[in-house]
Amino acid sequence: MKWHEITISTTEEAQEMISNFLHEHGAGGVSIEESGTLNKQRDTSFGQWYQLPLNDIPEGQAIIKGYFGEDTDTDALIAAIKPRVEELREFDIDPGTVEYSAVLVDDDDWATAWKQYFKPLRISNTLTIKPTWEEYEAGPNERIIEIDPGMAFGTGTHPTTSLCLQTLESVIRGGEEMIDVGTGSGILAIGACLLGAKSVLALDLDPVAVSSAKENVSLNGLSERVEVRLSDLLGVIKSDQEEASAEAMQVSTAVTVPVDLVVANILAEVILMFVDDVYEALKPNGIYIASGVYKNKETVVEEGLIQSGFEIVEKRRDEEWIAFVARKPQVT
Repeated sequence: MKWHEITISTTEEAQEMISNFLHEHGAGGVSIEESGTLNKQRDTSFGQWYQLPLNDIPEGQAIIKGYFGEDTDTDALIAAIKPRVEELREFDIDPGTVEYSAVLVDDDDWATAWKQYFKPLRISNTLTIKPTWEEYEAGPNERIIEIDPGMAFGTGTHPTTSLCLQTLESVIRGGEEMIDVGTGSGILAIGACLLGAKSVLALDLDPVAVSSAKENVSLNGLSERVEVRLSDLLGVIKSDQEEASAEAMQVSTAVTVPVDLVVANILAEVILMFVDDVYEALKPNGIYIASGVYKNKETVVEEGLIQSGFEIVEKRRDEEWIAFVARKPQVT
């Protein structure tokens, strides 16, 4: 089978929004390659290693490739995506000087070739992400997240995901109920359970993400502790408010709202849309981990969290990305 490979050269800042545009237009898979120059500062605190030079993509730039069926009109597709990419500038997301191209490729050229680059990776003091096809023997006190991200979902190596996992490791004490908003491949839900969380409700609006997360949860033997649902946070809260008047709502087989912990690894614009919903979903003294925030959105996200009543506990950084740790104040 052949596929149309649409390549978009842009900035790392705009890569997640543009990837989403490709998914919305029916991409069968999306790959992202970021800059990998010798000058780029890289985290080696957990034993990561990098073969340098990784590529010749300029610093701060990214190449995104989307794959579409052979019958796709690529000219029409690119024409539909271009204005959406340019519109990002209105939201203070700079896509840079964007370049587009399209070629026809065989599926063997892309569907599995990337797997040779995905190796077991120590992501925190105790967590290691391991692809299902790699052999790996865990060391003492090492917890393994088995993952098969499929064609479209993360491997956990992006700074926003590693920030979330490292932050979860620092805040989970054991026995927490958690909601994972925008679960994707389910890495954060799985990691939270391995760190000691009692149970997780994992939510995503993409049916393919829900399917991917369910498979990964099963791979890790956590189906009884993680419920994956096609929904957003507001949908879960509102639907159950209509059926329950009690202060605590049994929104799933996994958790009861309000919960101890909410984590969202999504775009800053989306984080700002449901800050009040997260506040409502948390117990007093509950923790909200909001990642996926690019440096140019740091101030507006911080202001949004404070305006909704949160206390900023900590801000963690990795390259240009920030993860907020916010607390809902204890009732006095």
